[in-house]
Amino acid sequence: MTDTLKQRFVEDVFNHVGILHKICRVYKKDPADRDDLFQEILYNAWRSYPSFEGRSKFSTWLYRVALNTALHQNRLDKSRKLETSLDMIENHPPEESDEDNIYLLYKVIEQLDPMEKSIVILYLDEQSYSEISEITGLTESNVGVKLNRVKAKIRKILMSYGVR
Repeated sequence: MTDTLKQRFVEDVFNHVGILHKICRVYKKDPADRDDLFQEILYNAWRSYPSFEGRSKFSTWLYRVALNTALHQNRLDKSRKLETSLDMIENHPPEESDEDNIYLLYKVIEQLDPMEKSIVILYLDEQSYSEISEITGLTESNVGVKLNRVKAKIRKILMSYGVR
């Protein structure tokens, strides 16, 4: 990789590092696991960057790399039987810097399956159905259907916490 390409990669990632933090926060509860996932995403993005052709926005490409990496790690975790129980989530104290409503949102998102998490994060990040479709590989109409189902599931979870 040339120095110019390396420089452009660093700048692109620096400008979109929030994407990586969001994905890590949603898919990993433990800070050490988040750091590991962050590093794995960076590594995969670095390896794939020379093949980035610019046909989509960099942020769209980075979401795809990040989500694919997170989903892959999730499959590995399940195969190693490292799933966290709901009881552990319930007893996990909020980080001091988190607002209560943000903590609750993450707590609810943690209860979704991996694909649902992907769709919600992209939706909350104001990605269009077209962009969500491109990132996840789902059709736009399927994105709409899944998003409606996820919203209903989130409402149900929130109601179980007494939030209307």
